[in-house]
Amino acid sequence: MRFDAGNFYFKAPSIISRARRVLIKPNACCPVPYPVTTSREMLSVIIEGIRKISDADILLLDGTQTGEPIYPLYQALGYDFPRVLTLDVKDCIWVEVDNPLPKPLAIPTFWVPNVVLSSDYLISVSPLKVIGGAGHLSIRNLLTLLPSGKYGDSSRGGWDELYNLGIEKVLTDLYFTLPFDMGIIEARQKFSSQQESGKGEIEECGQVFIGDPFQTDLEASRYLGIKMGYLDLIKEAEAVLEI
Repeated sequence: MRFDAGNFYFKAPSIISRARRVLIKPNACCPVPYPVTTSREMLSVIIEGIRKISDADILLLDGTQTGEPIYPLYQALGYDFPRVLTLDVKDCIWVEVDNPLPKPLAIPTFWVPNVVLSSDYLISVSPLKVIGGAGHLSIRNLLTLLPSGKYGDSSRGGWDELYNLGIEKVLTDLYFTLPFDMGIIEARQKFSSQQESGKGEIEECGQVFIGDPFQTDLEASRYLGIKMGYLDLIKEAEAVLEI
């Protein structure tokens, strides 16, 4: 669903009222504020909505491409909410999780933080970004939940191994392996750049996309007029699962 950002408030799904632990995955990739990263204001609105119906533990979890600590970035971005626990992917216990697809496209198993598996409700919150012509939306936001040291040379900053396998295939596998309940794309503004950096063009959009991560990314991609390969691959994989 798409909402006017000026009137947006987060109405938490009723299932959250029964949750013991809610995990929010922001985009805290660098110490540059929104629209490069998830805004403190959006996280505050989501947390407030959760608190209206639930006393569940709320966790913020993200990691860096280089394996450097995430906490300085949390601090720079103002992620200092009361009764909210901030966590770093690199400090978590990692668990190897099987890809549920009968024929994985690229990765048969993923190493993921155990706290993801022990949470009752999972929310991916990302800004609206277009990097090198590709949308970086709620599903791609999950990539920094993976320990970069296990998937490439972290000293060069990233997941070399995953990109070599084909990132669209990897994102499809990741979507099915990490069953996030909700995707939120903060599209008050659109950030565009030719490469991952804090410098680029900013365009006013005034929107918020929210729903199942696949449907959220699909609607945002249509809004942007950008075709993203992993969305087609997810459709194809779902068709196979239904057979």
